[in-house]
Amino acid sequence: RFMEDLGRVYLSTPALWFADHDASGFAWIDASDVEASVYSWVRRGGSDVAVVVLNLTPVPRHGYRLGLPLAGRWVESLNSDSEHYGGSNLGNLGGVIASDEPWHGQPASALLTLPPLSGLILRPHVG
Repeated sequence: RFMEDLGRVYLSTPALWFADHDASGFAWIDASDVEASVYSWVRRGGSDVAVVVLNLTPVPRHGYRLGLPLAGRWVESLNSDSEHYGGSNLGNLGGVIASDEPWHGQPASALLTLPPLSGLILRPHVG
């Protein structure tokens, strides 16, 4: 089921594939948090934006501040820790609100709950 949902999210999120051939389609948000083993990047494709966050430790991260390219509501498009995939269902209740507080070189940021050994895909809420 996870691979099916990942494929669906991938195909419906142009930011994840539209600019694969161009460096403008990928930028690290943070690749240096070695203490927490959290890695994050932004993907862009046309007007579409997506953020990928990985927590590579068995430790959940509550209140983890992450820089985001836009303020406002961000939707959790995929959470690998969902109970649908046999996970603990720890996450962000479907989304987070990013404020205008700059972080990680981005103009906005939000406090996230990062489940252990997980990957999240976030997208700005449209509408």
